[in-house]
Amino acid sequence: MKNADAIHELLARARTIAVVGLSDSPMRPSHGVSAYMQSHGYKIIPVNPQIEEALGEKSYASLLEVPEKIDLVDVFRRPEFVDEIVEQAIQLKIPAIWLQEDVINQAAAEKARRAGMFVVMDLCILKEHRARFG
Repeated sequence: MKNADAIHELLARARTIAVVGLSDSPMRPSHGVSAYMQSHGYKIIPVNPQIEEALGEKSYASLLEVPEKIDLVDVFRRPEFVDEIVEQAIQLKIPAIWLQEDVINQAAAEKARRAGMFVVMDLCILKEHRARFG
């Protein structure tokens, strides 16, 4: 698989993951995936203006409101919302952005790459983590 080693490196290095579109509903994929990552030692920061908190963490309306350093942005939003998320990530100099399965926005991904970000697109972070770290 292409990028396998780079993804391993990213997941080994990242500690704090801002999850854009994280739902507080246990029925939503974003919740299950984030709970899994949290159970594997990652700090999860919910970014969703619709909720107060998720997984015991305070939620923020946008990346720009998060007061701490973010290592990775995990995106559970429709492709048309990715441009703005990438803009904010670039502004904050976040090193990596992960677009979940079916979140495909080539232009935004290219913009992020040009800004020096590591980009993963159309892959599930849980599946990729499990494949590498069991």
